[in-house]
Amino acid sequence: MDHSKLYRRFRTLLIANRGEIACRVIRTARAMGLRTVAVYSEADRDAMHVALADEAVLLGPARARDSYLNVERLIEAARKTGAEAVHPGYGFLSENAEFARACFDAGLVFVGPTAGMMTAMGSKSGSKGLMEKAGVPLVPGYHGEAQDEATLSKAADKIGFPILVKASAGGGGRGMRIVRSADELAPAIVSAKREAKAAFGDDRMLIEKYVDNPRHIEVQIIGDSHGNLLSLFERECTLQRRHQKVIEEAPSPTLNPAQREAVCAAARKAAGAVNYVGAGTIEFVSDGKDVFFIEMNTRLQVEHPVTELITGIDLVEWQLRVAFGEALPLKQDEIKLNGHAVEARVYAENPTKNFMPSVGRISTWRLPAETGGLRIDAGYREGDSVSPYYDAMLAKMIAWAPTRDVAIERLNRGLEESDVRGIVSNIPFLSALMTHPKVRTNAIDTGFIERELAVLTQAAPAPGELELCAAVAAIISDEQRAAQAEANSPWQTFGWQPVGRRQRSFAFRVGHGPEQKIVLNYGSGPSTLVIGERELAFAITPRDGGFDLTLDGVKSSVAAVIAGHELYLRTRNGRFDLHWVDPFGGETEEQTGQDKIAAPLPGTVVAVLAEEGAKLEKGAPILTLEVMKMEQTLRAPYAGVLKSIKCKVGDIVQEGVELAVVDPAGE
Repeated sequence: MDHSKLYRRFRTLLIANRGEIACRVIRTARAMGLRTVAVYSEADRDAMHVALADEAVLLGPARARDSYLNVERLIEAARKTGAEAVHPGYGFLSENAEFARACFDAGLVFVGPTAGMMTAMGSKSGSKGLMEKAGVPLVPGYHGEAQDEATLSKAADKIGFPILVKASAGGGGRGMRIVRSADELAPAIVSAKREAKAAFGDDRMLIEKYVDNPRHIEVQIIGDSHGNLLSLFERECTLQRRHQKVIEEAPSPTLNPAQREAVCAAARKAAGAVNYVGAGTIEFVSDGKDVFFIEMNTRLQVEHPVTELITGIDLVEWQLRVAFGEALPLKQDEIKLNGHAVEARVYAENPTKNFMPSVGRISTWRLPAETGGLRIDAGYREGDSVSPYYDAMLAKMIAWAPTRDVAIERLNRGLEESDVRGIVSNIPFLSALMTHPKVRTNAIDTGFIERELAVLTQAAPAPGELELCAAVAAIISDEQRAAQAEANSPWQTFGWQPVGRRQRSFAFRVGHGPEQKIVLNYGSGPSTLVIGERELAFAITPRDGGFDLTLDGVKSSVAAVIAGHELYLRTRNGRFDLHWVDPFGGETEEQTGQDKIAAPLPGTVVAVLAEEGAKLEKGAPILTLEVMKMEQTLRAPYAGVLKSIKCKVGDIVQEGVELAVVDPAGE
């Protein structure tokens, strides 16, 4: 093949993606002197990646199939801006052979493997046949063309339960189900096929033996158009939920040096089976003794930063240099492993509500500085909106250190110092995960998070003395800032204090709990706070994002956000949400209505699972919504009769819309 037609020097790069990965590619491309072009949907007009690029082109409406998945519009965007190359990022069309072929036909350099390589390795079924011939160890399974229920059922019986049903195309946990018995198989196949069709446009399935207590280990590889193929060590991605990676680290703390060399050699053999060009990842599952090939991702992975930090290699830069037609700059024995890196994926989701995606405007975005081994790859900023149309990942926080223990400590410190408000994030959950003793000792498997979910999503502790005092300090600081903005305010004069002593009472509540009261004594002389029988001298020193609070001579740093009467505080004891009870009265307790089956977020109805008039037990499935590319099943809130269904398959519904009615009396 004449690689000059596929890989050649270019000056302008179009990034066919959005969010964090688009921002990541733009930064390296610009550092290499390239002109960058972003693309965006109507929902992303004001997105961060649009602001970072030199130019940006509107693709179309918010839905991905009308914008980021529209090949014709992407090619047209490249033509209109003079782009000579396309970087697909990850997700969307990054592993779509037809897109790679369309780029080639349009005279564009595709930053990645050829369509042929992608077809061979992107199909989980096809790649397993190649690996079998190449001598790469495989998990027992079925990856044939026949897709009828009888064939899949027979294959499952032969392999033996438990099995894994998963989409032949795509990744990210979409279209994947664990099946532990024969009677679970048929509904699992239907659901997995539907999800795969929606996510990838391809509902073909394969079946594998499910490895109990498995570990997920993957190897980063990269090849050039001159026949060079390298492995860049391995990553451990065992901490997962619903087959979605949550925490990744490199190198794997599970492997010894001999095992590391063996799995990297197997990865090179796997990629060599198709003379692979570009960055890719060979994924393996381990039962604690052996490793088995499961699939290849023919693109850059979300977790590539941990590999970058232990090797000192910018993988996006290497991708672009390979696309230029250059040879890889290092040989295999020149790639050195240095230290340990750990990454956490920050998502807009609520772990205490079954990880329901969270949408809305980010009112506060405070992440720590990228110093001391900490790196943050973000796709959002303060003021940005998180829409329901795309994956909910906001950013990745990565920490490097000479040892695993120190890297984990650095990552956790970064998480603890992060404040994201306006939407709900999984940051407290990630911090709980990183401090779990079994994570610290690497006593984990891919089912660990599900088993420990109750521990990892424990309710925040009740606010104590420090938090109540901090709440008063936050209100006073906020009032002083507002008063100082007024031209005739006495607070304009530094040090002004009212004559004599005064008192002011405050009351705070957490959720529907009891009020907790605190009294401020102020005026001439030191200010004090009274809680019950205790009186504490206190002082406030303002700083960005909060203040230093000194109580009885002990100074504590407090982060604070006030929105009306709602207070968010982060102290040394954790994160707290308090309600400041209206000091002028007039508040009423929120009336709790009957449970209703309503859309938790905007989404599409993909299945109706019960019929009107059916008798339902509490928790019985009623219908399924697709929200942010994930399926959410809505269930009966109590036992009763399904009185009515107010939607049908295919309906696009908005948040809060009632979708079904259950009569608890059954009348």
